[in-house]
Amino acid sequence: MIADPSVITGVNVPPFAVMPDPAELFVRRAQRFDALAQGHELAPYLAFLRDLTAAQAASLPDLPLPDLPEAEDRERARSFQMPPIDRSRFTADPVLDDTFTRLLKLAADIPMPPTAADGLARLSQAGDGVREEVVRNVLADSIPMEHLAEHVFAASALQVHFARLAARIDPKSLVDVGVGMCPTCGGPPVSSVVVDWPNAHGARYCVCSLCSTWWNFVRIRCTSCGTTKGIGYQEVDGSDGVIKAETCDSCSTYLKVLYRPKNPDLDPVADDVGSLGLDVLMKDGPYRRAGFNPLLLGY
Repeated sequence: MIADPSVITGVNVPPFAVMPDPAELFVRRAQRFDALAQGHELAPYLAFLRDLTAAQAASLPDLPLPDLPEAEDRERARSFQMPPIDRSRFTADPVLDDTFTRLLKLAADIPMPPTAADGLARLSQAGDGVREEVVRNVLADSIPMEHLAEHVFAASALQVHFARLAARIDPKSLVDVGVGMCPTCGGPPVSSVVVDWPNAHGARYCVCSLCSTWWNFVRIRCTSCGTTKGIGYQEVDGSDGVIKAETCDSCSTYLKVLYRPKNPDLDPVADDVGSLGLDVLMKDGPYRRAGFNPLLLGY
């Protein structure tokens, strides 16, 4: 295991946070899933995720704007170095209900395995109490494996809703709320991305698994415990260094790093799924996965 040989270059200060553009986000992600599915050993699953992500994009037009917490509450959270959107206190509202209804209806037309179809049917027919429990599970990153399918659809609806919430946040209002925590909603990263932007060449960004906020995080530093000691990198043979697992000997976790200078089409969610082989490789070692991706829990 060796330290990442890449060197951060450029003199501009990278922006701390970059907010999602939902209309572009899900279209591009669907395109990336489609590209990854070509000749991939997970082709059927990647094609299903392509269609589900396309449904996320199709659910967006004419949805009512989601309500942010009051400005006073957001400012109070900022003063205490807390995210403006509190996942732990989030409650469903009519806009989320509309998002669920649209996405589940669109998903019904997607070819999918019987287990996924059964999960979709259960969630579509569930009462308010069951749906609220599923939402709480997703927001707590605690998804029961026996009900994985319905939680994947719920997570997809919540990704749409929270990306739309995040898009309404001024990135300059966000502050660091802790190692490995999204400054918008407090969630964990799905992966991290080294970018090649003009104002942030070589900078690394963690990407929220829920709201898709990107936040700047120093390279060669553990995204779980914050240490800069005992950091190493592993990759699948023949991967050309496009995706690596950044490992930490202090807390025995790893998070994937995607190198966009090597491939500008990399997507933090789609390529996390597409690089499942790296997770399989890491299972044989002492490190546990730190990135959270509800689309990978079945593997």
